[in-house]
Amino acid sequence: MHSASVSHKKTSNWISLYIALGVVWGCSFIFIKLGLEFLTPIGVAFGRVSLGALTLVLWARYKGIELPKEKKMWLHLWVVSLLLNVIPGFLFAFAETQVTSILAGIINAVTPLMTLLAIMIAFREEKPKSFQVIGLLLGFLGVLTVLGAWKGLGSNPIGPVLALLLAVSCYGVSFPYSRKFILPRKLKPEAIAAVQVSTGAITLLPFYLIDGIAKDEFRFGPVLAMIALGVFGSGFAYIWNFKIMEAAGSAIASTVTYVTPVVAVIVGIIFLGESIVWYEPVGAIIVLLGAAIGQQRIKLFNRS
Repeated sequence: MHSASVSHKKTSNWISLYIALGVVWGCSFIFIKLGLEFLTPIGVAFGRVSLGALTLVLWARYKGIELPKEKKMWLHLWVVSLLLNVIPGFLFAFAETQVTSILAGIINAVTPLMTLLAIMIAFREEKPKSFQVIGLLLGFLGVLTVLGAWKGLGSNPIGPVLALLLAVSCYGVSFPYSRKFILPRKLKPEAIAAVQVSTGAITLLPFYLIDGIAKDEFRFGPVLAMIALGVFGSGFAYIWNFKIMEAAGSAIASTVTYVTPVVAVIVGIIFLGESIVWYEPVGAIIVLLGAAIGQQRIKLFNRS
């Protein structure tokens, strides 16, 4: 009984972070859209990680937390920054130059399936289990539904759609990679996140200097959106993310994307006046159902 109460306390500790993370990352798609009013996709990617890096380094200093000194750990964290910040940061912004923030938010919900796929292919030697295969196939059907595949992807051009799918594939690999190479070192989440986002900012800086500003018109709303995206979406959110991974595991941490599409749809409709077609939410539900089955949150069989 004692262990059960301790377990419940641990769950309640990370569940509030989980909700906050879902809301912040759910709003990130509208922030990206607004940022694109004055920045290029590279500019949006760099803007968010540079503000995030500044936030996290100052926070680590304030808390008296030392950054890791080992070069190998910096290399692992740079890989995570490529998978979580650099590549997806550019790809999501590039995609949102042509598709709605709602579609980007819904496609982001494929992350748990990509995480499952990465664990099955690269991070585990077991044979795939039947419920995992069913979950992945159902998730794939959900993606096709979201895109309205029967009408040739609807009004969505293929390039941005592929960019979104590649971005979530990177997210999927990042969770088990972090679990394997970074979390066992028991570093403070603040130190991990600060190095991760800082290496991402350093990587993107030269590209930003070449082609970062779309137009010299800095309106208050879009600038505020970029600050929020950087400070919270690429700043504090990563501390919360690592804390959830530590407490609940990489598979559960990745399911924060159950929350983000709901938030993305609501804010996209209310604040940007974006439209949604019936098959987008239907497809999102199928994707989330596939992820739930693939991670055994919904059990199809008594034994597997």
